[in-house]
Amino acid sequence: MKVIGLPVVGSTNDEVKKYLSAREDVIVTAVRQTGGRGTKGRSFLSGEGGVYLSALTFYRGLPAAQAFGIMAHAAVAVCRTVEEFGGTPEIKWANDVLVAGRKIAGILIENAFTAENLIDHSVVGIGLNVNNDLSSLRGIAISLSEAVGRHVGTEEARLSLIGNYQAPSAFSDYLSRVRFLGKEIEVREGETGYLATALGILPDGRLAVERCGKTIILSAAEISIRY
Repeated sequence: MKVIGLPVVGSTNDEVKKYLSAREDVIVTAVRQTGGRGTKGRSFLSGEGGVYLSALTFYRGLPAAQAFGIMAHAAVAVCRTVEEFGGTPEIKWANDVLVAGRKIAGILIENAFTAENLIDHSVVGIGLNVNNDLSSLRGIAISLSEAVGRHVGTEEARLSLIGNYQAPSAFSDYLSRVRFLGKEIEVREGETGYLATALGILPDGRLAVERCGKTIILSAAEISIRY
């Protein structure tokens, strides 16, 4: 997989899409993004000191039903990177990676599908906080340096993340880092919120919870882990 490092881009996801016509697997990283974005159209703080990576991957015959595996793999790659430096990450469904209850990375997935309901390609964007200024997100986000109690160089974190993204992973690697199963969580679906017990995550990414003795399968919802 070709790796391209750039100083400044608007968005690494947009930058890596320039290689779509070549149908080539490519990773693009940047020192800084001027137009980084997260899920639901939110902006993503992308100052120097973080690792900003987007991977373009093409597939042959991968069913759309297995799309969650792409997201799970990205979360595992982040977790392995944090672990390599001595941190203890956990995954909050579906793909938030937390340390001490605070978000250490953002993951944005863009999949493209064929008429045969297969995944043609994916663009996986990862923003990892390493030693960037998160003062405006105090209590919400954490850097890798803060998480492990020592300065971590951005370049060594970048190389670690690239290596971990390129390494294979299994669904069991994802599940082993999900630590809220069996515990009470708060679920919010639109304007409705309720408490439930997290039972498990299915291979397709849906979350099973129990509420008032009934099992509910969630495809999309906001959850809060009750620490």
